[in-house]
Amino acid sequence: MAWFKRKEKGITTATEDKMDVPKGLWYKSPTGKVIDADELERNLFVSPEDGFHVRIGSATYFEILFDNNEFVELDKNLTSKDPLHFVDTKKYADRLKDVMEKTKLKDAVRTGVGKSKGKEVVICCMDFAFIGGSMGAVVGEKISRGINHAIKNKLPFIMISKSGGARMMEAAYSLMQLAKTSVKLAQLAEAKLPYISLCTDPTTGGTTASYAMLGDINISEPGALIGFAGPRVVRDTTGKDLPEGFQTAEFLLEHGFLDFITPRKELKDKVNLYIDLIQNNSIR
Repeated sequence: MAWFKRKEKGITTATEDKMDVPKGLWYKSPTGKVIDADELERNLFVSPEDGFHVRIGSATYFEILFDNNEFVELDKNLTSKDPLHFVDTKKYADRLKDVMEKTKLKDAVRTGVGKSKGKEVVICCMDFAFIGGSMGAVVGEKISRGINHAIKNKLPFIMISKSGGARMMEAAYSLMQLAKTSVKLAQLAEAKLPYISLCTDPTTGGTTASYAMLGDINISEPGALIGFAGPRVVRDTTGKDLPEGFQTAEFLLEHGFLDFITPRKELKDKVNLYIDLIQNNSIR
């Protein structure tokens, strides 16, 4: 009877000895599909059930695009300052320190130089985990330096955007990056070097108002949110109901703001195809 009845009252198992189910074994997509986490990773974080593209960071994009994940990171120790001594719910300086410790990132963008399908490229990729991928002075500076490297070495430039917009803690300093990066991209165009812009979920605010929409070819992942102001702000401002699918990649493609929607599995092949076509090279 001891199998069915406790001999001792109370729970005696120590907390550290409890067999809890580890976190992260399953992922539930917005459509309700449940996917094994390992299978999701093997599928480049795209749900095989419904094609939903889970947000990923620069580390994964670099792994997808660079041959054998081999690249040199430029300006990796560049970090933001707090010139305005900004305070909201906490000091900006403290927020920067906390997010750097949490994400192990220095800021919201990383720049890598390496080979993709055998040819060298410069890739700048944003990380939404770092203060919502917000664009501050360091983001603008690192993108500008990445473009400079591309011009100096005559390399194609790829920008992967994933951002909530300009970083409010830096006020006008962040807004200046719109002009700064746009001028650098004009110099890239003058050098006749390809610029491929990839918009991922989300690409909004000042990012959309500058480099994200200035590509020779603008592409997006399926279902990405792309826009300037959010749908609620647009609705409240215009006083009108928004069309179905407003500000999705599919809506923007239909209305001429994007050239292509490219699933993540095809990203490496398609990006290099566009570069070869722009440069009139043999297709790899």
